[in-house]
Amino acid sequence: MHDGDDDFRFETVELDDLRSDEVLIRMEASGICYTDVEGKNMLARPAVLGHEGTGIIEKTGSDTSRLKIGDRVVMAFGWCGDCPNCVSGKIYICDHNIAINFDGKRLDGSSTIKLNGQAISGAFFQQSSFASKSICLERDLVKVSGKHAPEMLAALPCGVMTGAGAILNSLKVQAGESLVVFGVGAVGQSAVMAGKLVGAYPIIAVDINDNRLEMAKTLGASHTINSAKEDMLRRIKDILPRGSHFSFDTTGNEKILNTAIDCLAMGGHCGIVNAPDNEIPILATNRLFSRAAHLRSIYLGSSVPGRFIPKLIRLNQEGLFPYERLITTYKFEDINLAMSDLISGKSIKPVLEML
Repeated sequence: MHDGDDDFRFETVELDDLRSDEVLIRMEASGICYTDVEGKNMLARPAVLGHEGTGIIEKTGSDTSRLKIGDRVVMAFGWCGDCPNCVSGKIYICDHNIAINFDGKRLDGSSTIKLNGQAISGAFFQQSSFASKSICLERDLVKVSGKHAPEMLAALPCGVMTGAGAILNSLKVQAGESLVVFGVGAVGQSAVMAGKLVGAYPIIAVDINDNRLEMAKTLGASHTINSAKEDMLRRIKDILPRGSHFSFDTTGNEKILNTAIDCLAMGGHCGIVNAPDNEIPILATNRLFSRAAHLRSIYLGSSVPGRFIPKLIRLNQEGLFPYERLITTYKFEDINLAMSDLISGKSIKPVLEML
């Protein structure tokens, strides 16, 4: 992707030599999510994006020991491995989370990709998976065994993991507790499925797209609300007069966030994975206080991919987490169509096939 053009183009680039803790991966597939849309404006251009890759290891650095050539892996987010949070196991809130995933370079400032001999932005989530081959840190990779379709693996490591993890790991919703999910793209649909998995009830899905709402209903939502056609707060209170135990906002919209707070019961919990562009009005703070409520920002579903991705795969195989229903596959050369379909809402979880 270049300055002045939001379309992706295919070009031949040069990959840097592997560092001792890195591996080279031949890409099989890569998911696309809204983080890639936002990434267009986060990285200096030219840039190679993509952060939900899966593929086969072709080469390993001298200090790698856990993985070997030929292993199939899911490529997750970057983490430094040295900060107190990483050392304690909370790699999803690495002290260097923003720099290591969004600066377009290694943590030491070096580039993994050159175009015409010049360093460009890459290492998006320490992978830049919109490519035929990718450099990735060994510690960021999840080895998978068994026969899994590439698109099933590539759909997992960001949006699906974040939505499911928000419910299972962060908010820890329990059976019989109520849940309202605002925005049912891939993150929200995954939250709905996770809510059904643990026995939450009712599960209310809120969106402006009737097709997404219908999908949410088939995946576990007991009620749906089209906020473009209905007063969402009034409808939620009709269903839950005392308010909801939990709300989960995936939208980053200020009005939606305030509604996600307003719909809570006393002592309720609101989780967010996106922040409004503007500062949240102080009124939201007053609303939280009046309910003795909790507002929690959630990074990456509070997930440790090495444990959580295999869990989601197992739940899917048991028929308990049918995230394959979200996926639409595209040929790699149709990346711009896939991105357009994501933005328009036509596709919930686009996945590019590199094979």
